[in-house]
Amino acid sequence: MSTNVVWHEGLITREARAKLLGQKGATVWLSGLSGSGKSTVSVELEQQLFAKKVLSYRLDGDNIRQGLNKNLSFSPADRKENIRRISEVAKLMCDIGVVVTTAFISPYTEDRDMAREIHKAASIPFIEVFVDCPLEVAESRDPKGLYKKARSGEIKNFTGIDAPYEKPPSPEITLDTSKQTIAECAAVILTYLTEKGLISSEPKEEAKPAKELEVAPAAPAAEAEAEKVPAAV
Repeated sequence: MSTNVVWHEGLITREARAKLLGQKGATVWLSGLSGSGKSTVSVELEQQLFAKKVLSYRLDGDNIRQGLNKNLSFSPADRKENIRRISEVAKLMCDIGVVVTTAFISPYTEDRDMAREIHKAASIPFIEVFVDCPLEVAESRDPKGLYKKARSGEIKNFTGIDAPYEKPPSPEITLDTSKQTIAECAAVILTYLTEKGLISSEPKEEAKPAKELEVAPAAPAAEAEAEKVPAAV
């Protein structure tokens, strides 16, 4: 743990940023098995938020492991650190005023609770979404061929096969992508955000176009001086 460090407070408050953007930040945390549809729902939700002129950003498990968390494995300890890092990133983005959607297997209750506490300590809304897709359905989809590799032993510590997934005991939202369409799932989340007052039910006003700048005509002396300057070659 870092020592001898002190938080340096800025002069722009979270409330001021919210007023500037016309929205407040919140994290929508999608959790579920590989192949359950977390990322697909997240993409659809981002589109629906964009259509309502709500600034949002997706943090996807595979994407994050190509950069920020590329040095982490899938051991329990590294999974925990994976969730801790992304929780802190989401918290910072929410502080700006962005609605963040995360799509992570995040199989352990303890780790998801840690993510929630990180947000709670910063007074930032945290919405846990359990994408409750049956294992057999997720495995039948197997879009990346990972279940097949896990079954053959080529991949170790794969959630649902040789590593556990602990179902959230009390998520804010539960979805079942084996019964609901992706658009329906995203709409459920959007409705929740609206009902909780986290996004507006009214469309944002269009930004008024800036007035064209009026450029004063150059003085005669300046024009004459400019004519003496040789053209660039």
